[in-house]
Amino acid sequence: MKIALVSISLLMLLTDIHASVQPQKDFDLQRFAGRWYRLGLAYDSPGFVRYRSRLTISMGTVELKENGNVSMTMWSVTSSGCHSVVYIYKTTSVPGVLTYYSTRHRRVKDVTVVETNYTEYALVLKHKKFNKEFTQVALYGRTEKLRADVMEKFRAYATAQGFPKDSILTPPAAENCPSSGS
Repeated sequence: MKIALVSISLLMLLTDIHASVQPQKDFDLQRFAGRWYRLGLAYDSPGFVRYRSRLTISMGTVELKENGNVSMTMWSVTSSGCHSVVYIYKTTSVPGVLTYYSTRHRRVKDVTVVETNYTEYALVLKHKKFNKEFTQVALYGRTEKLRADVMEKFRAYATAQGFPKDSILTPPAAENCPSSGS
């Protein structure tokens, strides 16, 4: 009986936390499309610790597809060169909330555009259902450098979501990938 009550309480808490994550009001996917740079990442996965020092700014493009879904191509530089990965996001009935299947984690993840002004920055929260609720908070910019107050907004939001300060990263710039158009 105690285990059942604890389980129900935990489920209610997680549902309540998830419900508090709201997408950008009146989110406009067409305005969101285009080039973005990932300038910040809050991620506290123990498996990610060994890669933190290698993280650099990455560039991506968000493209709308005819079927209503979204294609996001991300370019990053590693020790073996420039690499691109294409993610297919499915739109949901809630503007600003998308889903995609993570082949690495073998599960569907929700992606919520929490805040954006479309021309400068976007705060994006990615989380798994029925697991740790907030797995990543990312800061994207239309350019490779953002104002200090936007960077602080990202750090404050990630901290408010429960990320320890040492898991909130603002990586250095990387070499340009020739295929990224940078």
